[in-house]
Amino acid sequence: MNKKCFAIIVLLLFVIAGGVYKFIFQGSVTDSIDGRSVIQLNAGERTLVLAEMRSFLYSIQQITKGIAEKDMNLVVEYARKVGKAAQGEVPGTLMGKLPLQFKQLGRDTHVKFDQLALDAEDLGDSNHALSQLSDLMQNCIACHAAYRFEISSK
Repeated sequence: MNKKCFAIIVLLLFVIAGGVYKFIFQGSVTDSIDGRSVIQLNAGERTLVLAEMRSFLYSIQQITKGIAEKDMNLVVEYARKVGKAAQGEVPGTLMGKLPLQFKQLGRDTHVKFDQLALDAEDLGDSNHALSQLSDLMQNCIACHAAYRFEISSK
């Protein structure tokens, strides 16, 4: 009886470990011929992710405008809009489909927007804000170079 219980426990641990690996690390990803990883999402999830990227782009445009016009309040306002607080809107089912590296890039991007807002507010230095924005945009470039989204047929 002990061996049977032990075998069931070991089997359950393997199933749980596989689920954790799939949900946290791998996601719903396939390879593509262009060298990027394809993240498979349903139509609603894809729309949500692309909307977030468009909000990044719009915020970057407003931040750039604020820097050019020396309006650090505009920089702070739009950097905060896409900071870590914006991450709470992502459903858990979608998070499970995203690979770990994508999640790390996304989190780091939100953190960098928050830091940009804090520094713009505290320092009021447009050159520093521009340097931070340039650094932050490296995440955008890395993400777009590594990933693309397709609507899953499942």
